[in-house]
Amino acid sequence: MTKPPPNPRPDRSPRRVPFERPTLRVMPTTLWEYPSMHYNPGGVRGRPSAMQGDKAYAGATPSWVIWQLLMRYTREGDVVVDPMCGSGTTIDVCTDLKRAPVGLDLAPSRPDIRQGDARKILLDKESADFVFIDPPYSTHIEYSDDPKCIGKLDASDPASGYYAAMERVFAEIHRILKPRRYMGLYVSDSFRKRASGAGDRSEKNTKAEGGAVFMPIGFELFARLRQHFKPVDIISVVRHNQKLDRGNWRKAAEEGNFFLRGFNYLFIMKKE
Repeated sequence: MTKPPPNPRPDRSPRRVPFERPTLRVMPTTLWEYPSMHYNPGGVRGRPSAMQGDKAYAGATPSWVIWQLLMRYTREGDVVVDPMCGSGTTIDVCTDLKRAPVGLDLAPSRPDIRQGDARKILLDKESADFVFIDPPYSTHIEYSDDPKCIGKLDASDPASGYYAAMERVFAEIHRILKPRRYMGLYVSDSFRKRASGAGDRSEKNTKAEGGAVFMPIGFELFARLRQHFKPVDIISVVRHNQKLDRGNWRKAAEEGNFFLRGFNYLFIMKKE
């Protein structure tokens, strides 16, 4: 039997190998997966760190997803607009790829993001070469205190106005986008357990006490996008959320007979 090699550090624990992100390449299939949220290029280029956006920002977009889109559908110097810019990830990816970013948000998180409502984008008609948007997926995250925030609208309640608000956003994106250019929407469906004692007790497809509500936000928004744009493709993006690996979360999903969100949709559309 072959003996294992001796430990070169017998008095210390084995040396920890640092995490290395793979080389970024254009992904050829409709299933996208990357081992981290950010691709972290070597240069800093005026940012406090090489990371795109802010890893502490709730609901941050994976920077590599934006990188993939810009590599396929834009060229150097193109104007890229993100009307819900969050922590500025799109701006930083544009800087890395020498695109011209325009980031707007109802509650700007840093000076290079303009204050603006995605339902009324203060840009000229047909001024954008590409638009990326990662909207709120109902009310799971508190994005701001502004009562106009779309993240305060419940996608499970038709009276809340969530889908009507997103229809206005899509109309504005169509207005500012140049003809024959592209846009990308990154979004997830949503699931919420109802409080015990609430809901329709006749629901037999769940064991969860009080029932639950599933919100097919992806399909609903895709249908509304098609009123303005031609579909190019639909990408499934694997979610590497640490919460998905928590034992208590997985146990709750098994016992409650529901599913944790394992992927996001990425809808790629074209203005004709």
